[in-house]
Amino acid sequence: MNGIILYKSKYGATKKYAQWLSEDTGFESREISKVKVSDLSPYDILVFGGGVYAQGVAGVDFLRKNFNALSDRKIIVFCDGASPYEKKAFDFIKNRVMKDELKDIPFFYCRGGWDMEAMSFVDRNLCKMLRKAVAKKDPSEYEVWEAALMAAGEEKCDWTDRAYLKPILEEIESYR
Repeated sequence: MNGIILYKSKYGATKKYAQWLSEDTGFESREISKVKVSDLSPYDILVFGGGVYAQGVAGVDFLRKNFNALSDRKIIVFCDGASPYEKKAFDFIKNRVMKDELKDIPFFYCRGGWDMEAMSFVDRNLCKMLRKAVAKKDPSEYEVWEAALMAAGEEKCDWTDRAYLKPILEEIESYR
């Protein structure tokens, strides 16, 4: 079986994971924005990756929009974000993003990075406002993502790790 890794990366972590998956599988890796649904006809396995932004996953809209044309393939979706994995948060994102026709698609989480300097003006200001709001809380009551947000601060952090790809690679192997 042949496959392709499609990704939407705003700040680089998703692209890094897509490149690692490409190296480990031999699958081509391409940005979703440079692909038409007709380009995907030769592939049996489609792996979609995107960052978590505002409780959504970048690039999933392409899958949702084109699901009827793609549903006869093996589809896998992964996302990455700045927070460490936490089941409650992951389930929230999964239930929000992978609903309706996407609900049975395997879905995975990889930890990404944090770089306030590289963020767009809007993203940087939204994060600063969010940090101010979280700072008003008692740190002992922080959710996992809030603790990660406050710990990262203004520092550049890269939590990407090939180990996060293990369950994705196992899922791909189960299709071969």
